[in-house]
Amino acid sequence: MTIDQLRRELARGLVIPAHPVALDSNGRFDERHQRVLTRYYAAAGAGGLAVGVHTTQFAIRDPRIGLFEPVLALAREEMDRADRGRDIPLVRIGGICGATTQALAEAGVVADCGYHAGLLSLAALSQATDAELIAHCEHVAARLPLVGFYLQALVGGRPLGYSFWRRFVEIPNVVAIKIAPFNRYQTLEVVRALADSGRDDVALYTGNDDNIVGDLITPFRFRTERGTVERRIVGGLLGHWAVWTRSAAGLLADCHEAVASGHVPVALLRTAGEVTDANAAFFDAANGFAGCIAGINEVLRRQGLLASARCLDPQETLSPGQAEEIDRVCRAYPHLGDDEFVAAHLDEWLR
Repeated sequence: MTIDQLRRELARGLVIPAHPVALDSNGRFDERHQRVLTRYYAAAGAGGLAVGVHTTQFAIRDPRIGLFEPVLALAREEMDRADRGRDIPLVRIGGICGATTQALAEAGVVADCGYHAGLLSLAALSQATDAELIAHCEHVAARLPLVGFYLQALVGGRPLGYSFWRRFVEIPNVVAIKIAPFNRYQTLEVVRALADSGRDDVALYTGNDDNIVGDLITPFRFRTERGTVERRIVGGLLGHWAVWTRSAAGLLADCHEAVASGHVPVALLRTAGEVTDANAAFFDAANGFAGCIAGINEVLRRQGLLASARCLDPQETLSPGQAEEIDRVCRAYPHLGDDEFVAAHLDEWLR
């Protein structure tokens, strides 16, 4: 996929789940269920996958664990297989972390594994100035196209203000930004920076799992030196969409339809609240998101898509009361789930 093709696909607005890593009950890598997950996402309507990102667990990079390249490579194999039956290939995004030396090495692995872009986390550069951050981003962008990443502080992100984003969007090889600060003020700064830049070839994706529908239906309009500019968040690159992905594809289509018609139905606004409530349970908002990855894994385990909800860190588990919250939202919002779809195809994906 050329960078122009990548830009066109991202601009359409896609469902891009953040791909978990599958472990068995003993904490060992579970290749079978890792493949099952990728097959599920491809069948459920995902337009791309993000692998090696926060939901995949940053610890896969630990040399003692050694799963970064194996997880990327296995997902590549399954995406290759899925693409043989698709008119449009899945967009492949690989996570990139660390200071510049590590980030460049990871960018090399991501590119060598055939991924189209890198989602660049800046969490490791917590003390860097904007100028240092931009230099870092430019070095990585020279290796492959970049998706910017505004990660919320409670799970390791750092503040990134308007001035940073205004300079970031000037990097030619930037193709998209995942906006995930879980903060409306900070979200607006990113969108305004893009509007002020005059670029119309950088796609905005929500990572704000607490406001998914709101992001997708909101027109962001700004007065700039070039006149009034409107920008929209067109799709989602979301940990939340790692579960109930079939329904997420329908939800994104509903949001696109509402945007095209210029009318947002009340039912869609009601769904917005329901999705946020479900996310609060899955992501463990009550406990500062301590159980966010375990919560996603637990939902997948209940559906049979994972054999275990285990995380790489054995101390990273569901918080007290989180399982009951997941029970509650599953009962309350069965229309947001895709249990029937999974049950109908699980045997096929397990082969």
